[in-house]
Amino acid sequence: MCGIIGISSNKPVSANIINSLKKLEYRGYDSAGIATLSNGEINEVKSEGRVDNLENNFDLKNLKGNIGIGHVRWATHGIPNSVNAHPHSSHNVSVVHNGIIENSTILKKYLINNGHIFKSQTDTEVIVHLITENLKTSELEEAITKTLKQLHGSFALGIVFKDKPDLIIGARRGSPLAVGYGPNENYLGSDSYALKSMTNKITYLDDGEFCVVKKDQVLFFNEQGIKVNKKILELSSNEASYDKGDYKHFMAKEIEEQPTTIKTGIKEYIDNFNKEINIINFPWEIEEIKSITLIGCGTAYHSCLMAKYWLEELTTLDVNIDIASEFRYRKNRFKKDNLYVFVSQSGETADTYAALDLCNKNSMKTCAVVNVIESSIARDSNFVLPIHCGPEIGVASTKAFLGQILVLYILVLKLGFLRNEISKSKYQKKIEDLKTLPVLIEKTLQHDNDIQAISSTFNDAKGSMFLGRGFSYPIALEGALKLKELSYVHAEGYPAGEMKHGPLALIEEGIPVVVLAPRDNYYKKTISNMQEVIARGAKVLLITNKSTDEVVSENIWETIEVENTNDDLLPFLLTIPLQKLAYYSALKKGYDIDKPRNLAKSVTVE
Repeated sequence: MCGIIGISSNKPVSANIINSLKKLEYRGYDSAGIATLSNGEINEVKSEGRVDNLENNFDLKNLKGNIGIGHVRWATHGIPNSVNAHPHSSHNVSVVHNGIIENSTILKKYLINNGHIFKSQTDTEVIVHLITENLKTSELEEAITKTLKQLHGSFALGIVFKDKPDLIIGARRGSPLAVGYGPNENYLGSDSYALKSMTNKITYLDDGEFCVVKKDQVLFFNEQGIKVNKKILELSSNEASYDKGDYKHFMAKEIEEQPTTIKTGIKEYIDNFNKEINIINFPWEIEEIKSITLIGCGTAYHSCLMAKYWLEELTTLDVNIDIASEFRYRKNRFKKDNLYVFVSQSGETADTYAALDLCNKNSMKTCAVVNVIESSIARDSNFVLPIHCGPEIGVASTKAFLGQILVLYILVLKLGFLRNEISKSKYQKKIEDLKTLPVLIEKTLQHDNDIQAISSTFNDAKGSMFLGRGFSYPIALEGALKLKELSYVHAEGYPAGEMKHGPLALIEEGIPVVVLAPRDNYYKKTISNMQEVIARGAKVLLITNKSTDEVVSENIWETIEVENTNDDLLPFLLTIPLQKLAYYSALKKGYDIDKPRNLAKSVTVE
């Protein structure tokens, strides 16, 4: 969470810092602040709430200086207000911070005993006073090295100094941080997206490293303070700008983009001429892989669960899935013949990265399924499968989820074929079916008016349920998550057959229940479960696929029929109405759809 920007230039920087903070706002929007150096002083302006509030702050007009740092906050320590907003400053040091300092309480006691006075409730202010204390007895680089060793937890830092008007220090442990290069100015950012409007030349700090950023020079150091050389990466220019266009929200745009992003993904991975999947650079022999563990958080975890169903259906591989935040704290039995697949939209999810780091320390086979190929998870994995979705700005993931399950499905097909568990004819038929998916998604998106009318019922209810079996179960979980994220309505996803084991007690007159019942192997069983909830007064929204057969049930409130395709691909189509349901529910309530309360896009704290 949180976003950091720093600029060292030969011209005033406050306007560019504000513009970059607007791009970073999807990482946090509780409060925002900026500090610049001018006339030998650190000058701060901070505001509660969005970057717009900061931009409209009268004091910002007087903020001069050719070097500065800025921050958007997702609160961890201390309520969101202007006092707890970053930057935090002493008389000679100012700091912006992404992450959590786990030993802040102990350090704070030590610093108070040494005469330091704290103004905020944050853990970040400890860093400010610790650097200030260490500068009393050490030169700059030594003081920074000493401070970083004293901090326990995760951080990305941007630091400026009153008596060093030409430099910014950046430091990373656990949370991402990048340096950008421009003419007569250089940049520090927690995210390449914020830097792309100014440069496409980027260097990423590795864990434990820090850097010195000047307008005409950047130096990198390892955790021992020894200078290191780093590569400069050139980012693709087609992602340099991204706006809503004619859409009211990024999420609306991203939902409608899905036919295009799925088409792009298919184009990247499917060899039309040979009717083949062109994943050809596995770093291992296929015989070396006997089992797979899929790891993710939130929506990415649901994509892992989806892949588990496909893997069990189409291969004989042993499959496990894990929530990343649990994985690293369990006593894992690492196996050399296991492939660990890490799924993350941003590629910076802290829990997922920590799980990857643990696997790397145990010399495991690792694969990343990510949207950002320059990200930490991508760079530290043995093998990377990009989802090719382009930037996703809406906090609630839509097109990235479809991108994740697309790439995972393609990986499953390839593994099944290489292991001789899918025949060549069946393999090529599934590839041909896959190529029809963008058009089917486009047609499914046309259920707009139906879903708008239905959404009010979910807003008026005190809760709702989403039910599915087999391939539909992960989609039920994802649909419930979307409604929770955007509409703040209590929603739960369950396997349909699990209702009678407890959740049925929650069914009462008028409660809306979404039943995902495509006409697959589970159809008749799911319809029976649906009848159980209808009999207890639920209003059932049935989502199924088109068929000449009538639904064998009565008293269904509403029905939406998606396009028809093979059973493997129906989850893609079932997802679309659920995304729109969440969107329109939130829209009718007047909520901030792209930035739902208490959430941020890139979760870089544990």
